Amino acid sequence: MIAIGTKCQVQREVTPDMTAYEIGSGLLPVLATPYVAALMENAAMTCLQGYLEKGQGSVGTAITLSHDAPTPVGGTIWAEAEVSAVSPDGRRVEFRVRAWDQSGGVSEGTHTRAVIWNERFLERCAGRAKKKTEE
Repeated sequence: MIAIGTKCQVQREVTPDMTAYEIGSGLLPVLATPYVAALMENAAMTCLQGYLEKGQGSVGTAITLSHDAPTPVGGTIWAEAEVSAVSPDGRRVEFRVRAWDQSGGVSEGTHTRAVIWNERFLERCAGRAKKKTEE
């Protein structure tokens, strides 16, 4: 059973390829919001890994966040996810997520992940790709 309150943290140094300017989400050389979201998702995914059975994984299904402060290239950002709710069947897990850098808070929000069977999920994905090519 996935424990409410489980926390996990990840950290990354901000490199030029992670900037809004480089990925096209803005024009400034600061940490891009999509990277903040990805770090938060990574922290949440990492939290779940120890609870999953062999062959299971998790995928993000929703994320809501505010990006409140810029982080420069060369700075370090930390992202933390904390399990805040688990569906009765254990298949949906909600997280409180937040991020900060050496100067303080950067972002906060919520994230939801679905627990999946990897092989079935990839089969479904391949079926969607095949259906698209047949159209």
